[in-house]
Amino acid sequence: MNTPVRITQRELESYLWGAAVLLRGLIDAGDYKQYIFPLVFLKRLSDVYDEEHAAAMEVYGDEELADLPENHRFAIPDGAHWDDIRKITTNTGAAILKAMRAIESANPDTLPGVFGDGDWGNKNLLPDSTLNDLIEHFSTKTLSVANLPEDELGQGYEFLIKKFADDSGHTAQEFYTNRTLVHLMTMMLKPEPGESVYDPTCGTGGMLISTAAELRRQGKEWRNLRLYGQELNYGTSAIARMNLFLHGIADGHIAHGDVLATPAFHDGRGRLRTFDVVLANPPYSIKAWNRGAFTKDPYGRNAWGVPPQGRADYAFFQHIAKSLDPKTGRAAILFPHGVLFRLEETALREALVRSDLVECVLGLGAGLFYNSPMEAVVITLRSQKPAERRGKVLFINAVNDVAREQTQSFLRESHQQKILDAYEAFTDEPGFAAVASVDQIASKGYSLAIPLFVSTAGGADDRVEIDIEAAVAHWRKATVAADSAIEGVFEMLRQEAGK
Repeated sequence: MNTPVRITQRELESYLWGAAVLLRGLIDAGDYKQYIFPLVFLKRLSDVYDEEHAAAMEVYGDEELADLPENHRFAIPDGAHWDDIRKITTNTGAAILKAMRAIESANPDTLPGVFGDGDWGNKNLLPDSTLNDLIEHFSTKTLSVANLPEDELGQGYEFLIKKFADDSGHTAQEFYTNRTLVHLMTMMLKPEPGESVYDPTCGTGGMLISTAAELRRQGKEWRNLRLYGQELNYGTSAIARMNLFLHGIADGHIAHGDVLATPAFHDGRGRLRTFDVVLANPPYSIKAWNRGAFTKDPYGRNAWGVPPQGRADYAFFQHIAKSLDPKTGRAAILFPHGVLFRLEETALREALVRSDLVECVLGLGAGLFYNSPMEAVVITLRSQKPAERRGKVLFINAVNDVAREQTQSFLRESHQQKILDAYEAFTDEPGFAAVASVDQIASKGYSLAIPLFVSTAGGADDRVEIDIEAAVAHWRKATVAADSAIEGVFEMLRQEAGK
C-alpha cells in the first residue's frame, strides 16, 4: 500500500476554499455549498473505496475478491468512480449527476438523495470548463482515511460551512449556528453514550455532531449515539447527511421536510418519537406556516394553544416539548428574546411555565445569532427535574459574557465555564443568576424577561424592580398601539387598492 500523505488542517482548508474561489462570480456565495460539498463527498467515497480495495488486495491478492461488498462501506458502480468522471471533458455536469445518482441507487439503505439537488446540467451556470477545473482541483489530493482521518475531514467541513456562512450574509442563520454557543448548549445537556439526540431544524447537522464531539472529547464512547434531524431545505439536509458520514457517524438519520407540517420521526403507533436530548435553533418568528393545520394537530402539539400567524416560535417550542422522552428528555433551544415577554404569546407562555418543563432561561450577548446583531436566549427544558428544583426556574443574565473579534461574536472558554457553573449550581448569584418559583413568575404576568428576576450587579432594591416592571408594561401598551396603527395603514392601503 502507498505510504499515507497526511493532510494538515491548514492544507485541507486551503484545498477546500480553493474550490470556492473557482466559483466566484459564477454563482451566488449562498449556493457554493450545494456544489462543493457533493464533490468533496464523491471524492472521499472514491478514495476510501480505493483504500479499502488496496487493503483487501493485501489480504486476498485477487481483484474480484477485493471488490466484494463486504470489503467496502459503500458500493461504487462501474462508471461512477472519481477517476471515471475525471476522464470526461464535455457535458461534465451531466456525467457528475449520473455518477451521483448511480452511487445513491447502489446504496439504497444509506445514501439515497445524499448528493442533493444541484443544477449540474445548467451550462450557463456551470460551464464544462469550470467543472473540469473543479475536478482537477479536487484531484490534487487523496482523501483516504489514512491521509485524512474522519474527525479531521469533519473539521474541514465545519470550516467550509462557516466560510460559506460568512460569505452568504444574513441567510446563513438558516443553516449555521455559532459553534461556541452550540458547544455550551451541548455541555449543559450532558449527552451520554447510547442516547438519542434530535434537532428538528438541523441545518447542516452541526448541533448533532457537537454531541458526538463532546463525548469524544471526554474519552467516552460516541459512535453509538443515535442522531436524528429534520431540515426543510433539501440541499441543506443533504449536506447534513454528508456531514454526519464524514464525521464517522454511522447511526445518523436526516429527514427532509417541514417539521411543523409533516414531522418525520414517529414511534410506530401514530405518535411522535421521543428523544433523550433535543438541541435546536428554530427559524425565528416565521410567518409562512400552516397555522390552520396546527389548530387540529394530530400529535397534540397545540396543548398550550395555537401561536399567532406572524410568529411560529411557540409551535416549534411545543413540537420540541412533545419530542422529549418523558423520563430522560432534556432540551436546549436558541430563541430571540421576544419569546420571553411578547404580549400576544402570554397565554402560551403561561401554559409553558405551568408545565414545569422550563429549567433555565439564559440570556446571551449580541451577535450570537449568526450574522445578526440580535441578542439570543437559550431556554432549557427537562422532563423530570430533581425534586429540589421542581416548580422553579433558573435565570442567568450573561449578556456581558461574550467576546467579539472583527465582525464575529463568540463565547470564550471562560464564558462557557462561568455560565455552565451557574447552570449546574442552580442558585442565586447577585448580578448574574437567580432562582424564581412558578408563583413568582406568575406574579410578573408570566413574563420570563430576565431583568425581572436577576438584579443588576451590586444588588438592586425593590424600586429598581418596580421601575423595570413599569417600563415593560409601558412597552407592551406602546406595542399594542403600534400594531393597531400599522393595521390601520394596511387597511387604508387595501381600500385604496380596491378602488
